[in-house]
Amino acid sequence: MDLQTHGGGSVSVSERVFGADWNEGLVHQIVTAYLAGGRQGTSAQKTRSEVRGGGAKPWRQKGTGRARAGTSRGPIWTGGGVTFAAKTRDYTQKVNKKMYAGAIRSILSKAAADGTLVVVDAFEMSEPRTRGMVSRLGELGVEGRVLILVDEVEENVWLASRNLPHVHLLDVDGVDPVSLVRHPRIVVTTAAIKRLEERLA
Repeated sequence: MDLQTHGGGSVSVSERVFGADWNEGLVHQIVTAYLAGGRQGTSAQKTRSEVRGGGAKPWRQKGTGRARAGTSRGPIWTGGGVTFAAKTRDYTQKVNKKMYAGAIRSILSKAAADGTLVVVDAFEMSEPRTRGMVSRLGELGVEGRVLILVDEVEENVWLASRNLPHVHLLDVDGVDPVSLVRHPRIVVTTAAIKRLEERLA
C-alpha cells in the first residue's frame, strides 16, 4: 500500500504494518501493561506485628476504668501499626513480543487510515530554535499534541522541541504504545517508516 507524503509524493509501505485491523482489546491490554510496568511499587508500611515495641500489656485488664488493651502498638494507637499496610510489590504484567508488536501495528494502521499520520521525507532544523519548530509544524498543518517519530534524533530538532510541552520527539527504538495513543497527530519520516517495518514485520 502507499501513503501520501506531505510534499505531494507517496511512499510504499508494508500492508502488514500499516494496514492491520484495529484491535481495541489488544491495544488496551498493552497500554495498561506498559503503564503498570512504570509504577514503582515501593510503598512500604508496617503492620502491628512489625512495629517496634508493644510487647507488654499497657495496664491491667480490669479495675482501671479504661478500655482493655493488650498492646500499645495497635492501629488506633499513636506509633502503632497500619491496619492494611502497603507492601512493596511488582506491578509488571507479562506481555510477549508478538502482542506488543501487534498493538503498535494496530495503532499505526488506525492513524494511517484516519489521516492523523503525517509522512515527511525528512524532519530537520537548521537552527535549534523553538520558534522554528512551531513554524515547521505550522507548515505541516499540525496543531495540538503531536508526536514526531524519526529514524535518529538530531540535536537541533531535539533542542527546538524540548520547550514545547505538546510536542514529543522519539526515535524508532524508543517508540511505545502509550506515546502513540496519547498524541492525536503523528509526524513520521520516511526513514523512520522503513525502520518501523524492519522492527514490526
